[in-house]
Amino acid sequence: MLAAMLSFPLPANAQAQSGLSNLFGGIFSGSNPAPSQAQPGGAQPWSGEDGASGHPLMTASAIREAAGNFNNCVAGMWPDAARRGITQENFQRFTADLSPDLRIMDLLDSQPEFTKSIWDYLDILVNDNRLAKGREVLAKYKAQFDATEKAYGVDRYIVASIWGIESNYSTQMGDRSVLQSTATLACIGRRQAYFRDEFLSALEILNRGDLRPEQMRGSWAGAFGPTQFMPTAFKRYAVDADGDGRRDVVDNPADLIASTANNLKKDGWQAGQTWGFEVVVPKGFNYMLADRAKAMTIAQWEKLGITRPAGQPFPHPAEKAYLLAPAGAEGPGFLMLQNYRVIMKYNPAEAYALAIGHFADRLRGGQPFTQPWPRQERELSRAERLELQQLLAQRGFYKGTPDGQFGGQTREALRNFQASIGAPADGFASSDMLERLRGR
Repeated sequence: MLAAMLSFPLPANAQAQSGLSNLFGGIFSGSNPAPSQAQPGGAQPWSGEDGASGHPLMTASAIREAAGNFNNCVAGMWPDAARRGITQENFQRFTADLSPDLRIMDLLDSQPEFTKSIWDYLDILVNDNRLAKGREVLAKYKAQFDATEKAYGVDRYIVASIWGIESNYSTQMGDRSVLQSTATLACIGRRQAYFRDEFLSALEILNRGDLRPEQMRGSWAGAFGPTQFMPTAFKRYAVDADGDGRRDVVDNPADLIASTANNLKKDGWQAGQTWGFEVVVPKGFNYMLADRAKAMTIAQWEKLGITRPAGQPFPHPAEKAYLLAPAGAEGPGFLMLQNYRVIMKYNPAEAYALAIGHFADRLRGGQPFTQPWPRQERELSRAERLELQQLLAQRGFYKGTPDGQFGGQTREALRNFQASIGAPADGFASSDMLERLRGR
């Protein structure tokens, strides 16, 4: 979901269907075309158009055909539900009134015209109001955070940060029925196999009695609760922290905090360690080394001239880290440790993980990043991003299919082009790089 909001790649992931779209609506997606009429209650209808992905299951005719077969599709999942221990009575009760929400098809294939820069993204997410609310939450639920830190070894400030950024501390969690959304996606569109598992897992949660249907409301993709669990992630990570027999990650703070920490722990969180450091990258640095696959010890990075902004020492020089330069040579650098990779498992967007880590540091009493961002730079439009990929392909640098969405392949191709013209190979898609690709 964040692919529509960030200028960073977001592969499919169980926890990737973030509540941030609920928190910010279209703020990152710019001028998405909207249907001309709204349904009663403010809900927008399906546009009736083919999906932008070009997938055969996303054509208007395929969507209509699948929608017409929706009831049969849901009923056909009963044998799988039975194998998961769901009673026939509960299956019928929870599916009896389901109908497809076709507006989701537009959201599944949305391709925004504009994205937000990482500095605008951080400005929106890490602000004084949210920090104040986060500190209130940490104080109010101190006992629950104490118990969770002791049990799981996960930093309370990271858990509080995820809570704040995903749902603005439970105030904006999404209002779509998880059952309706996942059933729609399980029967219609291009990701049916993935969402079939999510739908059946949602039924398991209800069948077990952990949550009630009215509690399971969230994003269009089925993420729910203050820290936005997908149903399959709930099954893997949710815990009953207070021993009441239910795993309630929606309305029970103890279960919510512990379940989020358990998620991070099982993904490899290293107790007592931070996520990374803001660093100063020296002039003339070889940015081909700024790659997630090129981890080195901090001592090795120091030998290459990498320092912290105020000259503070790194606490553990033997730790391995990789260099991230999200705004290229004109912006700050960051050395990312194991715990940053863990945050990216929760939601695999670099900007998201950076926001979580920074927000946690600020909650702890840390300062804002000290180095300036290149705020004079503007984000490329989708048409410009597509053109940049096409021009890189024409020059032999880009081997993928141009789609206007920047991932690791685009960044690597741009780095190689930059190196070929003697520019810093930082992979930053600036308007200047587009002009140079155009030959102007």
